[in-house]
Amino acid sequence: MDLQSFNRKLERLRAAHEALVTRRNRIDHRHYNGIVDRYVHPVLTAEHTPLHWRYDLNPETNPYLMERMGINGVFNAGAIELNGTLYLICRVEGYDRKSFFAVAESQTGIADFWFWDRPLVMPETEDPDVNVYDMRVIQHEDGEIYGVFCTERKDPDAPPGDTSGAVAQCGIARTRDLKTWERLDDLRTPSPQQRNAVLHPEFIDGQYAFYTRPQDSFIQAGSGGGIGFGLAEDIEHAVIEEERIVDPRAYHTIKELKNGAGAAPIKTEAGWLHIAHGVRGCAAGLRYVLYAFLCDLDDPSQVIRRPGGYLMAPKGEERIGDVSNVLFCNGAVVRENGELYIYYASSDTRMHVATTTLDRMLDYVFNTPEDGGRSAACLAQRMALIQNNLTYLQNQET
Repeated sequence: MDLQSFNRKLERLRAAHEALVTRRNRIDHRHYNGIVDRYVHPVLTAEHTPLHWRYDLNPETNPYLMERMGINGVFNAGAIELNGTLYLICRVEGYDRKSFFAVAESQTGIADFWFWDRPLVMPETEDPDVNVYDMRVIQHEDGEIYGVFCTERKDPDAPPGDTSGAVAQCGIARTRDLKTWERLDDLRTPSPQQRNAVLHPEFIDGQYAFYTRPQDSFIQAGSGGGIGFGLAEDIEHAVIEEERIVDPRAYHTIKELKNGAGAAPIKTEAGWLHIAHGVRGCAAGLRYVLYAFLCDLDDPSQVIRRPGGYLMAPKGEERIGDVSNVLFCNGAVVRENGELYIYYASSDTRMHVATTTLDRMLDYVFNTPEDGGRSAACLAQRMALIQNNLTYLQNQET
């Protein structure tokens, strides 16, 4: 390829990238439910990553303008607002399956997310991570910003020939500016493995509080009963001596196989709001949905509201991707005006935003009935709704 052709192709790539990043986003009214507003376009995809992360832009070393290091997906992002700017700390996965963290920022929070020039460099511990991903970002009462994420390593006890056995633990790092990170010790708990741990943003009884997800193996929860809660005296060498299950898994529900905490708990006047994920098995494999619950304001280990069913499930394009039929949330931001931006990934491929308000979410968690546990009980709840509506409509006609 001659230099002129090289430059023409590069300009086309640059123009397409800018058009994608600056594309306007709008509410998708096809999915109205009164609780959250979904949007037409994802806020981030693999194609949003900078060209210089993927291509060698030097015509002397890359005369065919080949993509040297491809990006497979951008998903499972933590979120934070600082000085009016919204930041997503994304999981970016290369063609090589290795993930890394990268920051994208936007002034609107629903479009125009631009990645920083360079990804984040997360320091390693003495036992190096094979993979790191799914960071929750927490602005803590102690003045620090924490990143709590999954660190994955090969299982040292895996039998010969087992190249899939893995051990997951909760990695912890802290920062003041999202650029320079100090790696702390991994969280230690009584559970063999940990995924989807979340740090509570305030001290509880003078200690650091974590929501955990105890599990026996890398994929299966096993004897792990759901979302746990535990306290650690020290964040630099965090150790939880006792985990207590606060949101259990349950048979024939959206969280039958496993469930996990999502974004950092959101403080409201009525309690701590959680956006979590639940997993059940179906003929197509595992199905991940988002659900909400509310914890007591003074004792965040006590769940006080559990609306039944899911808050959000995969729809349309969201169902298709690297790991299909999955919604996953580990980041949410409350704006100054009470709006809530829920950032969620679909099918381990792309990032979306859904918007609502704290008032709407509190209405949802207080007025949606809890799962009745049986078909007859759930039908009785629906029949009551139907009867109330028919009576109301009849009264409107008279």
